[in-house]
Amino acid sequence: MDGAGSKPHMQRMSKPPLQAVIVPVTPLQQNATLIWCTETMRGAFTDPGGDLDRLLEVARERGVTIEKLLVTHGHIDHCGQTGVLARRLGVPIEGPHPDDRFWIEMNPVVGAQYGVPGAEAFEPDRWLHDGDQVTVGKLVLDVYHCPGHTPGHVVFHHPPSKLAIVGDVLFQGSVGRTDFPKGDFATLVRSITTRLWPLGNDTVFVPGHGPVSTFGRERQTNPFVGDAVL
Repeated sequence: MDGAGSKPHMQRMSKPPLQAVIVPVTPLQQNATLIWCTETMRGAFTDPGGDLDRLLEVARERGVTIEKLLVTHGHIDHCGQTGVLARRLGVPIEGPHPDDRFWIEMNPVVGAQYGVPGAEAFEPDRWLHDGDQVTVGKLVLDVYHCPGHTPGHVVFHHPPSKLAIVGDVLFQGSVGRTDFPKGDFATLVRSITTRLWPLGNDTVFVPGHGPVSTFGRERQTNPFVGDAVL
């Protein structure tokens, strides 16, 4: 995994099956992530909420062909311009869970409030449910429904890479807000402890904002969902 401003990592040994680049976008500095299959060089953006030209430039720099867009939840910084990008590239949108439909429908109004210009409502080509899988090139990612921050939030997990894209469910040292409509703290804690912790302490996760961490580190240190407080 690398940052958007770094050079591609050239590997002399066999490449890992998945590579990822985090690209903070929108005034809210949301972690859009480019993931791709190193065998096919086909990839997907997760939560491409805005700054579309920058995202596309990152994909071009890596030589990745975008085949779909994946969305964790319906908040504006995560999906405000996803419909625009899908139309621009002619690719499908997969996710989130249908319980976030009302958030996606509010994109134009919320976008004006939060400074995300060009935000549009959209209809995903595929709504996702717990237990589903999505493909990116030859990669297969498992889908977990993790409500609490929003009712239709999903998480993407690639077991061979021990990598999870968790949106705003969990952060380094914190958890997602639950004071938005249909948010619920007890539900969020249950999602984290029953859906994320079983994926393994050594699993690295990309949160919706801020630096990456591991589930093990959060179990040891997170003041909201660490083992010591639960």
